[in-house]
Amino acid sequence: MLYFIEQCLNGVQLGMLLFLLAAGLTLIFGIMDLVNLAHGSLYMLGAYFAATFAGLTDSFVLGAILALIATLVVGMAVEVIAMRRLYGRDHLDHVLGTFGLILFFNEMVRLIWGPAGMTLSLPMEMLQAVEVIPGVFYPLYRLVIIGATLLVALFLYILVMRTRIGMLIRAGASNREMVGALGINIKLLYTLVFGLGAALAGFAGLMQAPILTVQIGMGENILILAFVVIIIGGIGSIRGAFVAAVLVGLIDTIGRAFLPDLLRLFFSTNAASNAGPAISSMLIYLLMALVLVFRPEGLFPAARK
Repeated sequence: MLYFIEQCLNGVQLGMLLFLLAAGLTLIFGIMDLVNLAHGSLYMLGAYFAATFAGLTDSFVLGAILALIATLVVGMAVEVIAMRRLYGRDHLDHVLGTFGLILFFNEMVRLIWGPAGMTLSLPMEMLQAVEVIPGVFYPLYRLVIIGATLLVALFLYILVMRTRIGMLIRAGASNREMVGALGINIKLLYTLVFGLGAALAGFAGLMQAPILTVQIGMGENILILAFVVIIIGGIGSIRGAFVAAVLVGLIDTIGRAFLPDLLRLFFSTNAASNAGPAISSMLIYLLMALVLVFRPEGLFPAARK
């Protein structure tokens, strides 16, 4: 039972990282109608920036703040230089254009940081484990990830639902032509939204950097899960992205933890060890397929007027 609770916490922690990626994706797609395959590259840049700045400043927190700012600036620059040429075009053009950006960012990282991976060390205070419930100890840093993401989710809710900028974002998602006709600088709004999405991706990357090796292409696999999350939750819905991210994180983590032991009752140890992770991944796509069949707009579709 204690092991199950620990794996549930791992699933929630994975879900929080997926939410950070999916929230940026769903903002960009839901508001700008832009399919951005390069979102995973911004996740990768956030990790590289964090590792670099933390090394230069000898401070994890300061390095994370500088990495967020750098990713925000890069995202806004990408929107101005490249993404504006894709607005109004077919989604296939979006896919081809942003796939080109993936290749560009991978080679840029190779030129700047080299082909070898990087590591990001945590402060000693975050390396300890804390007792979350009697008998269950959990790494403090993973709890920090969960707590920080919950704060980001609250910030996004307040920003989108309770501020004038959020009102413009929602209005732009519903009728961008009317917003432009009312005198709102829609280009600037799009730049800010894309920059915010990039910062969210960079935040996910820098939070994941101490857990995994920072390397070229690290954002491409997790980006697939992020797209699954926004399909399940509903395109353009922050609430949907949050719920779906937690569901996907729990299914993937619990499946990988317990399915191999269950399959060993019927198959060899080697076969069960290989089949368990594969089936847990299949369950995620099965959930997506069921949602597409019964609720094509997602669990929490964004309101459209």
